[in-house]
This record gives sequence, structure tokens and C-alpha cells, in this order.
Amino acid sequence: MAASQMEIDHATILDNIEAEQVEFTAEVDAEEYEFAVQYDVLEALSGDRPDGDAADMFQRFIDPITDAALSALSRNSDQSIITVSENDLE
Repeated sequence: MAASQMEIDHATILDNIEAEQVEFTAEVDAEEYEFAVQYDVLEALSGDRPDGDAADMFQRFIDPITDAALSALSRNSDQSIITVSENDLE
């Protein structure tokens, strides 16, 4: 799957502290997908581990996270939740 555009539903962004990930829903090519961005991704982008501010970090780095999420989707499109990891960062 080579998708080029992702539309994140900002109302769905949720900081799941227990799982150490930010979860959200996005539409790609008229299909809706669930994503989970690991805290490690936010730490790699910001240089700091999230501490109650993961959703804010997510918003600050939304462009590289979107690219990473598209990368994760291209390799795992059949998963119920697409997990975005550091390996998906370019």
C-alpha cells in the first residue's frame, strides 16, 4: 500500500499512559485506521520522554509522525491497530 495522504481525526487523539503510546484514528484513501504511536517515537523526535504531555508532543511533531504512520501502514495494513515505532521514522 503506497498511500500519500493521511487525514488525522484530532478529536480521537488519546494519551494511553499505561500502554505508553498516543492513539488516534486517521483516514487514508477513504479507509479508516487506528494507530498507536509509541512513546519512543515521541522521545526520538523531541529528545525528551513524555511526562504527561504526550498528546502535546504528538501535536508538535505531527508532520514526521504522519510520515511514520504512513510507513507503518504500508507494512502492516491488515492489523487492527497500526503501531508506529522508531523504525518507521525516516
